[in-house]
Amino acid sequence: MRITIYTRDNCVQCHATKRAMESRGFDFEMVNVDRLPDAAETLRARGFRQLPVVIAGETSWSGFRPDMINRLRAEPRA
Repeated sequence: MRITIYTRDNCVQCHATKRAMESRGFDFEMVNVDRLPDAAETLRARGFRQLPVVIAGETSWSGFRPDMINRLRAEPRA
């Protein structure tokens, strides 16, 4: 499963999400919307209004969500 975390500089929830993912051993890609403004526009068009945004396969959410991160852990890895 491919995991992408959309983040920005100085975002406390973004850093917490990154640390939680790392501590659980997930591989993920980080996309900084401060450096890629088009990514921010794409997220807004999809209805997201807060960062971080995590897209993991068919699952996505915004904000620091340890409950959702833990659900990913329960899913079999491809």
